This record gives sequence, structure tokens and C-alpha cells, in this order.
Amino acid sequence: MRPYDFFLYAAVIFGWSTSWYPLSLQMGAVAPEVSLVWRFIAASAMMLALSRFRGIRLRYGRDAHLVFAGLGVLLFSTNFALFYNASLFAASGLLAVILSTSSLINVLMVAVVSRAPPNGMQLVASVTGLCGLGLIFAPELQVSSTVGLALLFGGAGTISFCVGNLMSAATQKRGIHVFASTSWGMVYGTVFMVLVSLVRGHEFIIDPTVTYLGSLAWLVVISSVLAFVSYLSLIGRIGPGRAAYATVIFPVFALLISANFEGFEWTWLALAGLALVMAGNMIMIRARG
Repeated sequence: MRPYDFFLYAAVIFGWSTSWYPLSLQMGAVAPEVSLVWRFIAASAMMLALSRFRGIRLRYGRDAHLVFAGLGVLLFSTNFALFYNASLFAASGLLAVILSTSSLINVLMVAVVSRAPPNGMQLVASVTGLCGLGLIFAPELQVSSTVGLALLFGGAGTISFCVGNLMSAATQKRGIHVFASTSWGMVYGTVFMVLVSLVRGHEFIIDPTVTYLGSLAWLVVISSVLAFVSYLSLIGRIGPGRAAYATVIFPVFALLISANFEGFEWTWLALAGLALVMAGNMIMIRARG
């Protein structure tokens, strides 16, 4: 790889691994759904501006916008809202590990939809990774019963993320640029979160504290725009298979951050579980070519 490819890798890992602790700092006076409204108003505006600057087509018909709306509901609102709520019950680094199993769950979902079983290596990868996730959460469940809610919310958020990924892949096959689908997906995701917030009676307020505003800015600029643009650029330069190795690395750094700021304690079970999750992801990446 060229030096710029390593820079993009570093940007992706940095953006993803550092997103989880700021996410936990968003919890407080502002409802999670409202925080997502502020986050994606800013992120979608930046993505639309970036797409226009690059000359990417943004005008599409009704059918395409229906798909964009689906992406918004699944990938840029529901997924995030579930993980925001999961952060109430577990250390942020553990949520990163849950999301890192998305490549494993994606294969299982495709197998269900296509009614074709995954190949042997893919099945081994899924079982290995999900067993690792179980080992990580086993001691947490013994300490606190509410950690199960984090696993439930995070698991549902990962499934929403995976379905959104399948929809995103379908839009790319139709010739729609990823930047365009992402920009419009963020717009529709914002609208959906506004509606959810209104139905739930949330107040559209902003916490004026440095902690809230600083974490919000980080999630917008670093986690929602920089990391995503870097990942898309990396896919274009070295291919999706090699780019996906970032999913093996970022949970490690997320857990290190969680141990430093949230008091997450490493145990032998947690270390063994993390090793299995990483091994499962690596097997899956290689099995998919």
C-alpha cells in the first residue's frame, strides 16, 4: 500500500474507535433521539456540500428516494438510536465489539434471504466471532443484569446496520454513488428522528456544556464524516476486502479507551472473547475474498 493508504486506514480506525466514548457523553439532559437530530443535521449538510464539491449527482427520482428513506431509517437513525440507548447499560468499548460482528451477521442474513447456506469458512467465522462475543459479555452479565439490555439494544442496532448495508449495496449496483445515497440517507434519517422525537414528546434542546457540545462536534466531524469518507476512499483504492480489516482493529482501541475513561476491567474471558471476535472477522474477510 502507498503512504496515503496508511493515512486513510489510520483515519478510519481513529474515527471509529474514538466514536464510542463521545457517544456515551451524549447521554444526559438531551434525549438520544434529539442528539441524533443535531448530529445528522450537521453531518448531512457536510456530506451534501462535499458531494456537490466533488460534482457527484444528487438529483434522483421517487424510486431512488424511497430507497434513500429506507437507508435513513435503518442506517442513519434506528441503528444509532439503539446504540445510544445501549450506552446507558454498558461500557462504550463493549458496544464497539458488538458492532464489529456486523460482517459475521451480514453473511448469516444473506444466507437467510437467499436461502443458500454460507460456505464452511464463513460459518466457522460466524460461530467463532459470536462465541467470542459471548465470552466478553459473560462476566459483565454476572456483575450487572442490565448489561443484557445493552446486548439486546446493541444486537438490534447491529441487525439494523446490516440490513442498511444490504440496501446500500443494492443502491450501488443501480449505479448510485455512495456519497449520494449516504447524503440523502442522513437527511431522511434526521427527518425520521425528528418524527420519533415528536411522538415521544422530547424537547428539542441542546445541552450547553462543553462536554456535550465537544462530544457532538467530534461525532459529527470525526466519526460521521471524516471516518466514513476515509473508508469509502480506502475501498476505492485497495478494495473492500482489504479495507474491511479496519473492523478487526478498531474494537481493540475502543476497549482501551473504555478501560482508561470508564473503568472497564480486562479479564481473561474478555481477552479470549476479543481474540475470538477478531479471529472471526479475519476468517470472514478472507473467506469473502
